[in-house]
Amino acid sequence: IAYSNFGTSGSYNRVTAMDNNGCQSTPQSYGGGMAPFDKEISWHFRGPMHINQFASYTLGSESGSKTKREESHHNLQRHAHQRFHDKYERDLGDAPEPMQKGRRALGDPVTATINGVVVTMVDTWSGQSAAPAPAPAAGPADQGNSGARVDNSGSNSQGSSSDGSSSSNPAPQMNAGSGNWGRQGYFNAATGETQGLAFLNNKGGDACSGTFDYKYGNSLSYASADGKTCSPSLQILKNGWLDDSIEVALFTDAPCERGSCGFSRPKSVAHHGFSGQSKMFLLEFDMPVTGGKGFNMDMPAAWILNADIPRTAQYANPAQCSCWTSGCGEFDIFEVLDSGNMKCKSTWHGAKSHGDSNYFARPTSGSQKAVVILDGRRPHAMLVELFTEYGAGTLVKA
Repeated sequence: IAYSNFGTSGSYNRVTAMDNNGCQSTPQSYGGGMAPFDKEISWHFRGPMHINQFASYTLGSESGSKTKREESHHNLQRHAHQRFHDKYERDLGDAPEPMQKGRRALGDPVTATINGVVVTMVDTWSGQSAAPAPAPAAGPADQGNSGARVDNSGSNSQGSSSDGSSSSNPAPQMNAGSGNWGRQGYFNAATGETQGLAFLNNKGGDACSGTFDYKYGNSLSYASADGKTCSPSLQILKNGWLDDSIEVALFTDAPCERGSCGFSRPKSVAHHGFSGQSKMFLLEFDMPVTGGKGFNMDMPAAWILNADIPRTAQYANPAQCSCWTSGCGEFDIFEVLDSGNMKCKSTWHGAKSHGDSNYFARPTSGSQKAVVILDGRRPHAMLVELFTEYGAGTLVKA
């Protein structure tokens, strides 16, 4: 699915204050490229769903060679991460059954062509589980390929306390160089590896994390390992599983400090979203059928919001406490619209809404792999593609 005709100008009401008297806002103008999704965004998931893998990337710029900000990166598990450093790129190209069939060799390119956008990932995983070591430099792109290349050298990791707590240092932001995609965050449900990401939910309470009041309800909080309640600190989503109707939000592991995110609800947990004018996300997921009935039961979904929405009031009334109603943006990636439905719809909500009767088949048995590209360089900026492995490391549309 490709969404076009972006790059128009407009404005939405950005919340600037919340108190017992209500919310105040000010017009926030935008224009060009992916606007308003060139600002920070957050990912949201509702069960029943397995989130098997997730990775976020930003497109490098002309500002020089690959560099990393000298700030620590949080890995919420103490174990050697080098084995899994490029595991996501390797696994996304592997056929689900059998997993060991057709392994690529070290240095082999993996190329995806998505509506004319070529993305090349170089397999730098050697298959050995050595102790943590500096990340290997990404191999050269295919000499015959002028497309963007993925670099993971920004995804170093360090251990943190076993209870999942995290310091306030933000995740590293790396510039992979002009035309190259640099990985900023990664989650692997099978290994428990989590780098540069934070699982949050709308379960805030003063005795846990975030806050609650009768005017605005629950704020954002750190999600418990099953996503059902709040936690005092960062936790990994256990096995990547979400029960029926349970929702979690994915942000970066960089907390908002000293107004760095703009306004967010007082006492709420607030983290930076995924930034950059151009962003790419790779994910692997499945949506099993549970037969559940009732509000949001057996209605899995994956969607993206302007990060200002959950940082103020994703669900609370009054409506003026969210920029959603004024068009700051929601992108439904895979959404089941009624209980037990086998169709996943994709829709853009904003000043110009887009969507039609086309759909993806709900992946009820076996995982589905997908790439979502928000390309600020092109007016047809939003691309959603499903793929499997075909041939020697080439990814094509399913």
